[in-house]
Amino acid sequence: MVSSLVPPKIASPNAIGGAADAARMQRVVGFYEKLPRGPAPKPKARGVLEWYSLRYMTGKNASAMPIVHAIGFFMVIGYAQNYYFHLRHHKNNAH
Repeated sequence: MVSSLVPPKIASPNAIGGAADAARMQRVVGFYEKLPRGPAPKPKARGVLEWYSLRYMTGKNASAMPIVHAIGFFMVIGYAQNYYFHLRHHKNNAH
């Protein structure tokens, strides 16, 4: 009756000894000793997209400027398409 109340790992005789727990604890301590200490190093940009992301989208520099840049980019592309497909034909001739 009592054996159904106690979980099997606690009730087993192998779990009572100190050697297994000490080895397990040593692995945990070893893991935490290998972790780096101190503040994380600042990320360095290795390309144009990473530079743009670090400059405008991450950290304390995060802002809405990428939205403004996207709107300006699409305006320039839109005008270039209008010029190529329509406006260049009216450069010297009236409609």
